[in-house]
Amino acid sequence: MTGALQRLLEITPAPHEPRRTDWGVTEESLGVGLPADYKQFIEIYGGSNWDDHLYVLEPGCPNDNYDLIAWARNQAEDLEGLWEFEKKPTELQDEGTRVIPWATTDNGECLYWLVRPGTEPDQWTVMLNEARGDRWEHFPLSCTRFLAGSLDGELRSGILSSLFPRPVHEFRRLGSV
Repeated sequence: MTGALQRLLEITPAPHEPRRTDWGVTEESLGVGLPADYKQFIEIYGGSNWDDHLYVLEPGCPNDNYDLIAWARNQAEDLEGLWEFEKKPTELQDEGTRVIPWATTDNGECLYWLVRPGTEPDQWTVMLNEARGDRWEHFPLSCTRFLAGSLDGELRSGILSSLFPRPVHEFRRLGSV
């Protein structure tokens, strides 16, 4: 278990029932493998809401609104249309580079993995895009390190709400609606 996952377990204990995911089907659908820390996170926490603000996407999430595969497909289409009007962030300029969403917020910001050719999934870093604008932030961290750092106050974003994280953390596993 990574240090970031251990820190998350200290912040919020895991639900009693682990989630089961067919990672082969998920990765085949996305066309890439996924980071080991994310897979372990999903098995422990599942699709989840943190401090009533940040939603971690899950493949096959019981709440269809937070299904990783649907988000990846929709965001890829949306971003292709966006690049016609806005400049791509520097990190996305290289041929074959793309982003895959792994979380969103209740304000509409999207958190992505930065996927570069030749970079293994466990080396992917985090890109954050504001909801209604062209600002992006890059964090050279894994998704679980980003989440743990955000929740424990070690990491600050100029895009995420100033009300996140909350002084007393709230966790909710996403279920069907």
